[in-house]
Amino acid sequence: MRMGENMSIDVPSPQSRAPLVLRAARDVDIDAVLAIEQASFGDPWNRGAFVELLDDPRVAFLVADADGEVRGYIVAWFVLDEGEIGNLAVADNARRHGVGARLLDGAIAAVRAADVNSLYLEVRDSNAAARALYASRGFAEVGRRRDYYRRPKEDALVLKLELAARAPA
Repeated sequence: MRMGENMSIDVPSPQSRAPLVLRAARDVDIDAVLAIEQASFGDPWNRGAFVELLDDPRVAFLVADADGEVRGYIVAWFVLDEGEIGNLAVADNARRHGVGARLLDGAIAAVRAADVNSLYLEVRDSNAAARALYASRGFAEVGRRRDYYRRPKEDALVLKLELAARAPA
């Protein structure tokens, strides 16, 4: 999957029967992304942080769209053979419908297509739902960052996913 490609996914949206589509984020999505970000995190990213990611070829910034409404987003960046998921959030009304899993799968596919071998992320120690999602995709704990999160103060677990090296063509 290239960064700009749409990925139709056969998952009904929570409020309608419309399919959920993963696609590259666009400038018109930033307000919706910010609303989800601010509702999801005690120390949210600002508008500028998201705008800077839009045209970066080393970034997979994907949104989950149902009927023109952004239901969630994920940001992953990569350099050489390593990548990191910087952020993943789903709107309150779309949680527990597979949106986060689909976004994570899309980001993994995007970084795999960019020949990334290792994908990292940080997650709150107390975020059992996120930890279970990441574990279901093969992420394993490789470290801990003490007092990484500020609001509220909490440790982050560092997780890593080893991606199979691609066979030469």
